[in-house]
Amino acid sequence: MGGLPTLLLVFSIFRISIAVDTIALNQVVRDGEIVTSAGGSFELGFFSPDDSNRRYLGIWYKKVSTITVVWVANREIPLNDSSGVLKVTDQGTLAILNGSNTNFILWSSNSSRSARNPTAQLLDSGNLVMKDGNDDNPENFLWQSFDYPCNTLLPGMKLGRNTVTGLDRYLSAWKSVDDPSKGNFTYRLDPSGYPQLILRKGSAVTFRSGPWNGLRFSGFPELGRNPVYTYEFVFNEKEMYFRYELVNSSVVSRLVLNPDGSKQRVNWIDRTHGWILYSSAPMDNCDSYALCGVYGSCNINRSPKCECMKGFVPKFQNDWDMADWSNGCVRRTPLGCQNGEGFVKFSGVKLPDTRNSWFNRSMDLKECAAVCLSNCSCTAYTNLDIRDGGSGCLLWFGDLIDIREFNENGQELYVRMAASELGRSGNFKGKKREWVIVGSVSSLGIILLCLLLTLYLLKKKKLRKKGTMGYNLEGGQKEDVELPLFDFATVSKATNHFSIYNKLGEGGFGLVYKGTLQEEQEIAVKRLSKNSGQGLNEFKNEVIYISKLQHRNLVRLLGGCIHDEEKMLIYEYMPNRSLDSFIFGLTL
Repeated sequence: MGGLPTLLLVFSIFRISIAVDTIALNQVVRDGEIVTSAGGSFELGFFSPDDSNRRYLGIWYKKVSTITVVWVANREIPLNDSSGVLKVTDQGTLAILNGSNTNFILWSSNSSRSARNPTAQLLDSGNLVMKDGNDDNPENFLWQSFDYPCNTLLPGMKLGRNTVTGLDRYLSAWKSVDDPSKGNFTYRLDPSGYPQLILRKGSAVTFRSGPWNGLRFSGFPELGRNPVYTYEFVFNEKEMYFRYELVNSSVVSRLVLNPDGSKQRVNWIDRTHGWILYSSAPMDNCDSYALCGVYGSCNINRSPKCECMKGFVPKFQNDWDMADWSNGCVRRTPLGCQNGEGFVKFSGVKLPDTRNSWFNRSMDLKECAAVCLSNCSCTAYTNLDIRDGGSGCLLWFGDLIDIREFNENGQELYVRMAASELGRSGNFKGKKREWVIVGSVSSLGIILLCLLLTLYLLKKKKLRKKGTMGYNLEGGQKEDVELPLFDFATVSKATNHFSIYNKLGEGGFGLVYKGTLQEEQEIAVKRLSKNSGQGLNEFKNEVIYISKLQHRNLVRLLGGCIHDEEKMLIYEYMPNRSLDSFIFGLTL
């Protein structure tokens, strides 16, 4: 993308400094008055980004000689004169009023809670917060500007989502260098599949970071330990976000999304009185989303840049030869979900788009390969976390897209291939390629596989008859329940790989997901949490007892699923809840 944008803008700011960093109830800040944070790092006030009469309430650096605005309140609704005032209301909100009409609220913050003594404070982090009196606990803030970023990510800000409240913190570019209203570009954490940061122009994806691998995002090979900032990616049941902190508080560094769609980290240099570029994305043409289409790989040091992955050929050869790579590549030998299919390892790559992926933190790489091979829709797999030799499992379903090659800090990707492709020779980007054959193709392998399968079936025969679940009840009584067993792959596909958007609720047992089987039957999947304390025996007893209960107002148990450590119950889905939720307290 282009170089560092011009930041030397003409800002109109009339300064009458206010000694304190707080605004009390019913106190007003008029146009021309400045609120300064306690440590003198940031200022709050009204400004104009050019010579016009448009006035905005914003926050900017105090110690930077070039006025650099990092947050704007009324970015979509500017004032047309200098009559604006900022006020703390008795409802516990901040409000911008038109001085000529104090009954007209131009902009206001929101708050779901009331406060006895609402107070606004500009913190030295650049965060404008609403709090109750002297309560400085961030968990109790009524509102904070850090939850509503504009084009700048400051140290300590979270770029991501609160999956409990639905709050989505993302960057949106200014329309132009002198117009702070929302432009065409956004940069946000996409929660589909395994999360990744995605840059969009409107609704079109222009760049993505790739998934987090424990050390960095897959598409940021340069991201690592450095003297300027530390960083982290947090992903748990409540939140998913990226955040950074400065190593030295005297350094001024920020991450900004520019009007042209470039995401840049810039550092302030006092000696030159200017901002200097530290890093940027997209870095080059290979960072352009899906430049080489599906199953195509981009190498910026190669001419032409795009090449089909080994085992694939251009979908339209004539277009490909004319450097139109948008239609991508197709398999030389189609998959048939047959014996003998396996995986080819590609090294040093940016992992494909993960919006159609599934992950498991506890599996190892061999288990990951087995799960992928057992699902005909699975096209690739790799470790979720590359630290300490690798752990976890990340699976892809459907076509692989937006792959590029790196000289360093790339990752390994295991791509599913037909049996006939596993013996072909060839190199990918000149690096060593290993053939990983999960399905055996030798006579000895077939014999061993049959032997292992026979032993496995003999072991399982005591626990399961065909079409039934056979369990020992408490007290030793044996019960056979005519109840179908669902395989893990079917349940995973039905729930969109246990997507958070399919989540219905949770209880002491674990999470509950809505799903749809291939025959369009809607189901509710109750997934046992590893922390629930419910073991295998309790699970089996629940299957038997519930299956015996039959009532037109009770949810019908359709079956169960036991896969490794996974234990699940599959119920008939009732969109308006059922009587059992009141009788038994089941969360469906």
